[in-house]
Amino acid sequence: MRILKYTGGLALVAVMLLLAACNNNQEAAPEATPEISAEATATVEPTQTPAPPEAEPTESAQPAAEAPDEGTPPTAKEAAATVMRALQNKDMDQLAAWVHKDKGLRFSPYAYVDPKNDLVFTSEQIEGSMKDSTLYKWRSFPGNGEVIELTFADYFKQFIYDADFIKEGEIALNKGLGEGTTLNNLNEVYPKESYDFVEYHIDGIDPKVEGMDWRSLRLVFEKIGEDHALVGIIHDQWTP
Repeated sequence: MRILKYTGGLALVAVMLLLAACNNNQEAAPEATPEISAEATATVEPTQTPAPPEAEPTESAQPAAEAPDEGTPPTAKEAAATVMRALQNKDMDQLAAWVHKDKGLRFSPYAYVDPKNDLVFTSEQIEGSMKDSTLYKWRSFPGNGEVIELTFADYFKQFIYDADFIKEGEIALNKGLGEGTTLNNLNEVYPKESYDFVEYHIDGIDPKVEGMDWRSLRLVFEKIGEDHALVGIIHDQWTP
């Protein structure tokens, strides 16, 4: 009987311990839930897609206020700027497109324009001029009177784009900037009523010579209504 009572007592204690353990598990279960949800929240936040930054305006979106309206004839300065870029790039096709269809393009190596002796090229001749091996007589050098006999390509180097006029040149419309000892008869040959000219002038290249290496290039356009056609390129520089 004692053994049974003892055994029954042990069984009762075991049952009570089991019930206590179950109660503890049920109370602990709710505490685990916030830990899981907190961890889940922490992992979600970094994966949220950030708002895209505001797009910066591109160059193409910027208004081109300085560009002339399509179909509007260029001013003399605008025409000169295009011609000068063609000269800088030695783009003879572009230069030929500006040449007067009937009068052609006259080249004057110095300020004095000689309508009888200055060479005149048609637009077709201009297109192939850089490959032309013909020796042309471009008047004579001032002072010694020696004949200027050069191919078009060599004349171009010495008497057309012989300085960086686009980068360094001062620009004026219908106003002379360079003045030397050679007579300037531009307005007599090309009267203001019918022609515009744009001058690109460089005061000097080498400071050591104190301005005796100044350069000017004058582009002469005939007025055709509101349009312009290139009829003359006059080179000018210091002469003894």
